[in-house]
Amino acid sequence: MNNFKHLKYEPVIWSIALFVLIFFLSSSVRHALFESNAFELGIYDQVAYLIGQGQTPFSSFLEIHHMGNHAALVMYPVALLYKIYPDVHWLLLVQAVALALGALPTWSLARQAGLNNSISRAIACIYLLYPLVFNVNLFDFHPEVIALPALLAAILAARLNQTLWFCAAIVLVLSCKAVLSLTVAAMGLWLLCFDKKRNCGLIALFLGAAWFLITTQAVIPYFNLGREHAGIGRYQYLGHSVLEIAVNLILKPNLILGRLFSLDTIEYLALLTLPVIWWLSPRHLTPLISALPMLAMNILSDIPAQRDLIHQYSIPILPFLLVAVIASLANRNQHEGKKIFDKLPIPNYPLPRIIIIWSLIAFLALAKYGYFWTIYLDSLDTLPATREAITFINTKGSVLTTSHVAPHLTHRPVVKLTEANTPPTSLAEFDYVLLNLRYPGWMSDRAFVKNLVTQLKNHPQFQLKYQRDDIYLFTKSQ
Repeated sequence: MNNFKHLKYEPVIWSIALFVLIFFLSSSVRHALFESNAFELGIYDQVAYLIGQGQTPFSSFLEIHHMGNHAALVMYPVALLYKIYPDVHWLLLVQAVALALGALPTWSLARQAGLNNSISRAIACIYLLYPLVFNVNLFDFHPEVIALPALLAAILAARLNQTLWFCAAIVLVLSCKAVLSLTVAAMGLWLLCFDKKRNCGLIALFLGAAWFLITTQAVIPYFNLGREHAGIGRYQYLGHSVLEIAVNLILKPNLILGRLFSLDTIEYLALLTLPVIWWLSPRHLTPLISALPMLAMNILSDIPAQRDLIHQYSIPILPFLLVAVIASLANRNQHEGKKIFDKLPIPNYPLPRIIIIWSLIAFLALAKYGYFWTIYLDSLDTLPATREAITFINTKGSVLTTSHVAPHLTHRPVVKLTEANTPPTSLAEFDYVLLNLRYPGWMSDRAFVKNLVTQLKNHPQFQLKYQRDDIYLFTKSQ
């Protein structure tokens, strides 16, 4: 154990630093191009700002208290950064650091499993180049990214019999999102029954189950006017509450068989496993027991976004997929690993290089870096006008605007979106209305925005403050 503590990990640290920079710059450029969204960057930026200002973290987008959303307690310590200086880039930096940092416990787990340093560094590269990691970094901000390195650290702590560190990591995971309690409980079952870590397994099983009940039956309903989380609506065919869904999963399995055995599910599983497919073995898949709750939720959801490598929903699956890879490689010598590639023009390459090459291939095929020269450039023609219009919003007054502009204006108690299906009951509740007729934004359309422009031009309380390139800024007269 002492030898393990003194292993050289400098190359991994340098890799982490490089990817922190890549992730942070990528998400910052996306934000600067007005491609970030109210859901989710705007939501969490507003929450962090309000907490940093000592105000109630009430999301004007969701119209509920922050704790009524996902019970993400971790946002309170994150918001301390906003006390230094309130800026959305804190969230982008926290996310970049959290995502890149997962490479360190990944490397440590590989070394602890007995793999040599070269293969362990290659497995750290699998993590850093896994397409989901890059893609999630681009998709606004989500507190559960902090749980990614924490889950890997918890597994490492359990295997090193560091119970106190294990508990700290588990508490951090649970603070990121209520639903992660199911992952923690399932991890406890795996540690207890298969990894033979009795103490850590029991702790995870108890804390996960307890926090799930506390958040779903008490915390979220308390802060959400007695209602359960809105995400329940994604499983309405299974029931209308958490407990009803749980009962139906047991008593009415016929409700889910069609979802489990479908082309959609096969495609999703293929996306998840493709970057590591050569390094998985059926004999070493028991770590994936921990991933079953989230895997099942994604497969059974009515929302297709839960079954891709773009959104955040598969984050809790990745740590256990990597542990399965490590277990497989720890029981396979290099020659066996290379036989897969005998027909390729690289049969003499060492296993670590083959792992990195395949990870690069998977990254190039599935990562969404191409967005920077395609969809992220769609609205460049209105970018200067949008930036200029924002400079005229010089108070903390309430704002009505589009989904893409909202994250640039969330340092105020009230920001709402131009949603065609749910128009504002009264325009007079806003101090500013910033519209983009050319690109109306998510849940809006040109007809709706054009109608708003007409209403505001004829509204006695509003005046047109700025107009250029189909960008309209109306301000309420004082």
